[in-house]
Amino acid sequence: MTRAGFVGLAGRPNAGKSTLVNAIVGAHVAIVSDRPQTTRRAIRGVATDEAAGWQLVMTDLPGVQRPRDALTERMQRRVEREIADSDAVLLVINGEQGVGPGDRFISKALLAVNADTPVLCAVNKLDRVSDAETAAVLSAAAELGGVDEVFPLSAKAGEGLEPLVQRLAELVPEGPFMFPPEQRSDVPSEVQLAELVREQVLRRTREELPHAVEVEVEEVDERDDGLTEVHAKVWAETESQKGILIGKGGARIKEIGTAARAELERELGTRVFLDLQVRVRPRWRRDEGLLDRLGIE
Repeated sequence: MTRAGFVGLAGRPNAGKSTLVNAIVGAHVAIVSDRPQTTRRAIRGVATDEAAGWQLVMTDLPGVQRPRDALTERMQRRVEREIADSDAVLLVINGEQGVGPGDRFISKALLAVNADTPVLCAVNKLDRVSDAETAAVLSAAAELGGVDEVFPLSAKAGEGLEPLVQRLAELVPEGPFMFPPEQRSDVPSEVQLAELVREQVLRRTREELPHAVEVEVEEVDERDDGLTEVHAKVWAETESQKGILIGKGGARIKEIGTAARAELERELGTRVFLDLQVRVRPRWRRDEGLLDRLGIE
């Protein structure tokens, strides 16, 4: 008999949830940035061990936060829906920051959303702290209300993952696999490509640009000569943000495009022509129509 189920990841922004999902799945399914609030959609990564007979559908959720606009309201509602429907919940804590009020708030919120679901706690980034700090944060995590078990790990270094994965596989219900064993994500191709481009935007603008940028892939064309054309728009909220994205003489957007094209070629397994257009839409984070089109539910 096989086991398969959904695991919802919750935690404060920048706890390392996306890195953990990628490490468990073994593929680049969720974009990674050291900036908080990188994840805007519920990204499902699929991890399957046919020999052991289990499949984990890891749902990388936006960081829990107080809604400020239509975008963050949608993000928070999605977190609550996914947690309510999960077979197990994984609370991810940033070991560098320790257990704070935000983590205690989230653990209580998990109980309120789905009190019967087992909650595991992954204390991440422990490769960056001392043994004494590790002991202190693990002890604090164990005292969180609603947390059943605590697992120390470093998703980036790949340390401590096996015990966590084995325990999650034990917690999901018996049943058939929900996805083909070779599938790694349920994200539509256009959204996945857009996220890979946005990842490069975040890496190359960092502190210069707030999280006011989104990427929309409008068209993907496979040409007869084997080249894949990807046409995408980068949305900003102000002309000044557009200027930062383009850079002097177009240098910044060219740099973003070159790096993004390499990621798209790795993802698609083909040569790519990437057409990037920077556009301004004031207050797009409050634009329900655009949010619908971007697939942010």
